[in-house]
Amino acid sequence: YKAQPLSAFLKQPAPPAAPTIEFLPATTAGIKKNFFEYLDVALQFVPETSRDKDIRAKLARIGIGPGKTFEFKDLPLEHKAEMLVGMKQGDDKIDKWLATGNKPINGWNVSSLLGDEAFFNGDWLMRSGAAKAGLYGNDAAEAMYPFTRTDASGKPLDGSKHKYTITFPPGQLPPVHSFWSVTMYDGKSQFLVKNPINRYLINSPMLPGMKKNEDGSLTLYVQKDSPGADKEANWLPAPDGTIYLVMRLYWPKTEAPSILPAGKGTWLPPGVKRVS
Repeated sequence: YKAQPLSAFLKQPAPPAAPTIEFLPATTAGIKKNFFEYLDVALQFVPETSRDKDIRAKLARIGIGPGKTFEFKDLPLEHKAEMLVGMKQGDDKIDKWLATGNKPINGWNVSSLLGDEAFFNGDWLMRSGAAKAGLYGNDAAEAMYPFTRTDASGKPLDGSKHKYTITFPPGQLPPVHSFWSVTMYDGKSQFLVKNPINRYLINSPMLPGMKKNEDGSLTLYVQKDSPGADKEANWLPAPDGTIYLVMRLYWPKTEAPSILPAGKGTWLPPGVKRVS
């Protein structure tokens, strides 16, 4: 590959340089300290649409928007309290929506809640839920993202207390045109889990090196400690605490068996089974 500016490719003079943008460093600590400062900056680069015109007007009335400087720390104490209560209520509302806006299948949450701005069509609760569940996801035709924090019986997944398995029956691996994966995250931070074999997911390209059961089924071992040398190829290391699992099915098949349409498909993700 050869990368070059378009002007060089066209043998034309280069255009003038774009103006320098003073980006705020997007650190977790900084965003928690003053989220609205980041929102002010970000909104400069997000064109207004007919769907967000009303909510932007509401934000502008309290000093939030492009070119504005909303300072949470300068608010009177009672206003800070109201803002914090409102933020907590909003977060609780998002969690409740996530718990009810997905169809539970064998403990996995299966839905189609990701897409572009037109897909959300001004549904801010759905958009917030999608952002909290997983930013930058594809729409259903491109990928499906079953996720879970519970085993098949509905009990919370906890690597500090239990060992688990996920078994795909013979001929029932995720039906995709591209590839699939199961990724392990820490249940609290939603970050990847540090482990001795540097394995953070199991996916379809790894199948040749994995061991199938005698009946042709495939079992994944989900636990914090190695299941033993003979099973380590199928081991998905878990945290010493709560677990958040995400299955990614890229370019899901539409013919049966299929996970589509979301929540009504003929292929069902196998439940996470507690074995100890």
